[in-house]
Amino acid sequence: MYQDSLEQVLEQHQALKAYFHVKAEAQPTSAVLQKQLAMALVDKNTLAKMLFLWDTADLFSEHFKHFFRGRSVSQVPIGFIGLGNMGQNMAKNLIAKGHRLVVYDIFPEATEELAKHGAVPVGSPAEMADQCDRIITMLPSSPHVREVYTGDKGIISKVQTGSLLIDSSTIDPSASQEMAKLVEAKGATFIDAPVSGGVNAAKAGTLTFMVGGKEAEAQAAKEILLCMGKNVIHCGGVGCGQAAKICNNMMLAISMIGNAETMNLGIRLGLDPNVLNGVLNVSSGKTWPSEVYSPVPGVMENVPSSNQYEGGFGAALMTKDLGLAQTAATQTSSPTPLGSLAHQIYRVLLSNGLGKKDFSVVYQLLQGNPSK
Repeated sequence: MYQDSLEQVLEQHQALKAYFHVKAEAQPTSAVLQKQLAMALVDKNTLAKMLFLWDTADLFSEHFKHFFRGRSVSQVPIGFIGLGNMGQNMAKNLIAKGHRLVVYDIFPEATEELAKHGAVPVGSPAEMADQCDRIITMLPSSPHVREVYTGDKGIISKVQTGSLLIDSSTIDPSASQEMAKLVEAKGATFIDAPVSGGVNAAKAGTLTFMVGGKEAEAQAAKEILLCMGKNVIHCGGVGCGQAAKICNNMMLAISMIGNAETMNLGIRLGLDPNVLNGVLNVSSGKTWPSEVYSPVPGVMENVPSSNQYEGGFGAALMTKDLGLAQTAATQTSSPTPLGSLAHQIYRVLLSNGLGKKDFSVVYQLLQGNPSK
């Protein structure tokens, strides 16, 4: 049955055991391994060896199982759903790292650019789930995520046992927990992995992923996530990635408003904006906007403020995230006076028709001339 002799197989077993420094544990059955390796990224002979080793030894740890589950094999496609400003660039980085991609977006034209790079478009999330056992979703809001996962042609209707589903949308932590339960009932795994860094980081492949899920599952996803980012931080159980993200984005909105009003005041006092920004960056007023994302046109190149606030992270999405933070604050009885005020300011931006502009457009509002 096996191409290698028993001695060779056992020799390989000993080498693997030594490499992973594993200790004896209760042995799982072939059925457990078969579930872990559903849609296995190995040929039949290799799978046979692994089953044989697993059933004849008790020396394989959880770390070893998830090493096989999470490893990268570019011949097996990864699914990607949601090809907006962020998703498009994240998907391109996966292709650049040698992965084959199956893609879907509610707007079919969004798949055309990726198809030029070899990605294969499909007609529904269900069709993707039938072909892929690793799927990434990058969607605007909780309702979009629910529809993609639980709709008539959603992922869950066709999800394969043992699949790993990674949601990089920014949504309510409770929505992530809800999806995780539904996915787990199908014998698959769901983790939340929202991102920070914006469109420029998505293009450069330097995103930070905040992951919620079991430690072993976060490790299984890490190799894929590092194709699109430089930091993967395990934040806790399912939903904790989302919790970290909405806290981060509340802080980001507050700091952007603070930088915008500071720059506006300084300019009206006669300061050159470049001089003032330089002072901030060598003083205690330094923030992420002052370092890499100025809201003032002309202070920095290749940022939305120098491109009529086009591209980047939409003010409507920031408003949505601030709403999530305020909901969480209410649920946990956490006072967030600055977060609440930031939410109100961004809602004013939306009422002025600026929702599609980058969130740094708040500078225009503070100048007193918000315009589309």
